Amino acid sequence: MSSRSRVAPHVAELPKSGIRKFFDIVAQSKDIVSLGVGEPDFDTPWHISRAAVTCLEDGGTHYTSNLGTPALRQSICRYLARRFGAEYDWQSEVLVTVGVSEAIDLAIRATCSPGDEVLYHEPCFVSYAPTIRLAHAVPVSVDTRAEDEFRLTVDALERRVTPRTKAILLNFPCNPTGAVLSRSDMADILQFAERHDLLVLADEVYSELNYEETETDGSLRETGDGRLPSFGAFMTHHDRVVLLNGFSKSWAMTGYRLGYACGPRDVIDAMMKIHQYGIMSAPTLSQAAGVEAMDRGDGDVLRMRREYRKRRDYLVPALNELGLETVMPKGAFYIFCDVSRTGMGDEAFALKLLQEYGVAVVPGSAFGACGRGFVRMSYATSLAKIRLAVERLGRMICSSENRQTPDS
Repeated sequence: MSSRSRVAPHVAELPKSGIRKFFDIVAQSKDIVSLGVGEPDFDTPWHISRAAVTCLEDGGTHYTSNLGTPALRQSICRYLARRFGAEYDWQSEVLVTVGVSEAIDLAIRATCSPGDEVLYHEPCFVSYAPTIRLAHAVPVSVDTRAEDEFRLTVDALERRVTPRTKAILLNFPCNPTGAVLSRSDMADILQFAERHDLLVLADEVYSELNYEETETDGSLRETGDGRLPSFGAFMTHHDRVVLLNGFSKSWAMTGYRLGYACGPRDVIDAMMKIHQYGIMSAPTLSQAAGVEAMDRGDGDVLRMRREYRKRRDYLVPALNELGLETVMPKGAFYIFCDVSRTGMGDEAFALKLLQEYGVAVVPGSAFGACGRGFVRMSYATSLAKIRLAVERLGRMICSSENRQTPDS
């Protein structure tokens, strides 16, 4: 057998996800309270699943257009206009994908040549840097900080941009920090992109989970135009924004594997070519469910958002009371908690909490180097389980402090 490696070097060099290590331990353990999984604990609302069942009963088991069904692309455009004020042509500026992860991959592969640099913020979703590398582009991280509420600032971007930079990839509301960007923040970033002639690849999969823009009952605030912020709403920058979104978080549809991309016609056409050869089309049944979600699922989003907010409003004060400094997240369903005062590194903290106290969290370093000293906690689980996790966490903190304090 040849001694030459059968695995491409750029793949062999990719690290495995830092999240999976902890999930594998959780899968083999009993009585674990998991605050680690970034997946809604709600089932997909039945009227949405029923649309998929009806599609199946009606023989909807064939390929669709590579771009997606006309019905879903039209629904996407109606939804984006209604909820965000973002206007797109359903025939040429929308592509339906297999989850937002495929949309991210396609956007980078369709726009970046080998050696092009892509700015992305850290902490961030674990796939960003590997996805950029798989496109033979160069990932360039931009740190975000707790003192800025983990917002991405233009000053930080200016320090990292070079003549080789092609695009900015960002995710707000953010996994793992829960940070959001205001409309003013977005405008500043778009002006930065204009100055440097960059594309903005905006992963807005958590866009509906924005507590800064909603009331305590989950409804949209009555200020402004009553819409949520989106990079897609800035029509003066329409030609440089690729909006990436999906159904997994807003409607608890993770298993449907359905996402979409909206953007300039030439970029969407290029993305469609890659999608065409690699995927063909997103699942037909999922697309039928997506139409139902977007056209008649606002009440489901409101109900889930209201519950997430209730959990967040319990968990953050509870952590701060334990002495674990935590910035109040304004979006998504994650808390990025500073554990440095315990004297343990984030991975050691997470392992101890899991192995000795039965609570699963994710080390912040899994999301980038500037996440060291933090852990991510997901509140996409019941309030009863969150209370139990806090009780166990309190026992761990108390035990650690007692061991560090010498007897009087």
